[in-house]
Amino acid sequence: MSFLPQIIFAIALIFGIGYFAKNVSKIMRNIKLGHGVDTSDNTSQRWKNMAMIALGQSKMVKRPIAGILHVIVYVGFVVINIEVLEIMIDGLTGQHRIFAPAGEIYDILIGTFEILAFLVLVSVIIFWLRRNTIKLKRFLGREMKGWPKNDANYILYFEVVLMCLFLTMNGADLQLQLNGADGYATAGSFPISQWLLPLFDGLSNANLIIVERTAWWLHILGILIFLNYLYYSKHLHILLAFPNTYFGKIKPQGQFENLDAVTNEVKMMMDPNVDPFAAAPEGTEDEVPAKFGASDVQDLSWVNLMNAYTCTECGRCTSECPANQTGKKLSPRKIMMDTRDRLEEVGKNITANNGEFKDDGKQLLGDYITNEELWACTSCNACVEACPISIDPLNIIMQMRQYLVMEQSAAPMELNNMMTNIENNGAPWPYNQMDRLNWKNEG
Repeated sequence: MSFLPQIIFAIALIFGIGYFAKNVSKIMRNIKLGHGVDTSDNTSQRWKNMAMIALGQSKMVKRPIAGILHVIVYVGFVVINIEVLEIMIDGLTGQHRIFAPAGEIYDILIGTFEILAFLVLVSVIIFWLRRNTIKLKRFLGREMKGWPKNDANYILYFEVVLMCLFLTMNGADLQLQLNGADGYATAGSFPISQWLLPLFDGLSNANLIIVERTAWWLHILGILIFLNYLYYSKHLHILLAFPNTYFGKIKPQGQFENLDAVTNEVKMMMDPNVDPFAAAPEGTEDEVPAKFGASDVQDLSWVNLMNAYTCTECGRCTSECPANQTGKKLSPRKIMMDTRDRLEEVGKNITANNGEFKDDGKQLLGDYITNEELWACTSCNACVEACPISIDPLNIIMQMRQYLVMEQSAAPMELNNMMTNIENNGAPWPYNQMDRLNWKNEG
């Protein structure tokens, strides 16, 4: 029976990590539904982007208040996980504070953990106030009702509870050390939890151990629950921000991706030496894709799909979008959220049908994202520039526009008129080709 706590802990750890691994495999499978894209270029720049944007939070701090608070939570999350490592080793071995023999180094570490835990607690409370009391506009979009709004708050509650449990565990531990309780040798520095000691006045060592052990168990189980909750949450960026910034767009933002088949056709049409009635050169048939653009998630690239899973729903893209600012329905954040929701729906379809997707009569275009949203986009790249983790909503928008134009001929009338004029007159205006340059003769 003396090994029962270690056995229970090992079972909880195996179950928690195993379920997490299962969810990760689902995410990877769903991302791989997208078509391939070449990301082997400029590896040095990609590593630099990952270091600066994901690790260094360079784009996050462009909005100083939210940026600094996020850096505190981010650093706290990373550093405090060292303490989680000790808890895991203690839980499996039946030891208590197994790193304590490190002496002064251990004291500094525990003290640092406590200060960071307190700063995280303060930051999370401010985040909650900004979201629920001050009600910043970028948190109030039409797509931020129901689950998205609740999810953001659940994460904040999780973090408050985890930090409080950590400090309560340490406070009870410190009191047991001061009482000279068996198994609680003097170890660690407790600059924050020492202020909790008045709460433990009058408690016996037996009751203090119950408090300390309860907080210990709830803390580590809470972390395992939080880890598995990530799959259902916008906080997947904790795992995906690094690969997402590495594989993010590194070309100039104004440079669009053109289809080779279309580019070659246009070049041929503009070449006066080419017979317009001649058959296409051999081999060019392979350049023509089976489908132009994208109408569903399987038509997008795997980078697009990873973008969707990585979206933090922070709303910076939407708050910078000029179309959204003028009252249009377009919200780049909603584009990413809709893509992720549809991808999850497709993934569940595949799971339910033993690894095969069966047509469900739905698609991303129309059932999730409307034509009105797509055509409201000015393609200014403001959303791409604003994203703190290199997500590119514009790329998805342009692929879906391409589908509307080239597969369904469903462009707005103004755009159809312009393209007709270019085809017939060689210019967007309804002037005869012979009259196109008359403007230069005007006074």
